[in-house]
Amino acid sequence: MRIPAVILPLLMALATVMAQPSASPSASAAVLSPREAALEKLLAARGSPAALNTAVANARANGVSEQALLEARFLYHIDRHEDAAIAAMLPALLKQRNAFKLEDSAIFGVKEDWLAVIEYVQALAALEQGDKEAFKKHITEAFWLSPRQAAAFAPHIERMRLEDCMRTVKIDFTVKLSPLVAGEAVALAQLSAGKKAMLMHFWSPRSRECEASLPDFIATAAALTANNIAVVSLLPDASPLLSSEARTLLRPLGDKLPGAWLIDPKGQSFARELRIQNLPAMVLVSPAGGILFNGDPSEPQFWETLHRIDPSIKRPQAAPQSAK
Repeated sequence: MRIPAVILPLLMALATVMAQPSASPSASAAVLSPREAALEKLLAARGSPAALNTAVANARANGVSEQALLEARFLYHIDRHEDAAIAAMLPALLKQRNAFKLEDSAIFGVKEDWLAVIEYVQALAALEQGDKEAFKKHITEAFWLSPRQAAAFAPHIERMRLEDCMRTVKIDFTVKLSPLVAGEAVALAQLSAGKKAMLMHFWSPRSRECEASLPDFIATAAALTANNIAVVSLLPDASPLLSSEARTLLRPLGDKLPGAWLIDPKGQSFARELRIQNLPAMVLVSPAGGILFNGDPSEPQFWETLHRIDPSIKRPQAAPQSAK
């Protein structure tokens, strides 16, 4: 179970740390000690794991505390949305828990924030093991210790609840949907017949994120169609005006639209059944109607699920001109 991990207060703290030296490179070099320079480089590391290890070794050689090294690794994995790697840090975090010294910290202003991170990582580790009770215990304690980091904790709770609900959902392939552009209503069974799976893409022309990600979706949809996966784009709560706006947005793409572009039926809304709250959203459906994935297309689990369906599927690169 994964979700992009974003701890806003910590990243803001990192930005503050990085902003402290003078804007002038020459002035910065003159002001920073070797230890400070090594720490700054370490906190800014976002390249390969090997590059991070090099930065850690350099920082350690220049006297940066083990506490700060651990925090830097944590931020590295946070920025890369690597929940499994964060959970794997738990033994090291627990070992350092009681040895925490505020003066050795690179990003924390109070000890409670440090303790909250440990509880948060314990919650992630519980999710990796499917232990709901342990997850609830640790995520609740994380809230208590650091309420200001609620923006990081809440999505994990929502993800767990969503996945629990999706276990009982089964898509009704007999439902007929009206086309967005032209043609007759079509049943999902007709679109998914003989396919490895079906992708349901929920979007809106009034969502800036949907419009910005449209080139990526078009490239993804084309790749999935070529790999025998049905692609269905659904416009939820489609009023005549919204449908018109959607057609206007798609018109420049002409015949480059892969898959079927349909209107989500109000009487039997798939968006409501699938608890769609944010757009765009992707839902992968098995040939039997079960839910394989439901979430944001940026989640690593989306492509992991596709690779389980067909290991040959590769993530395509969107053509920049398709956004116009």
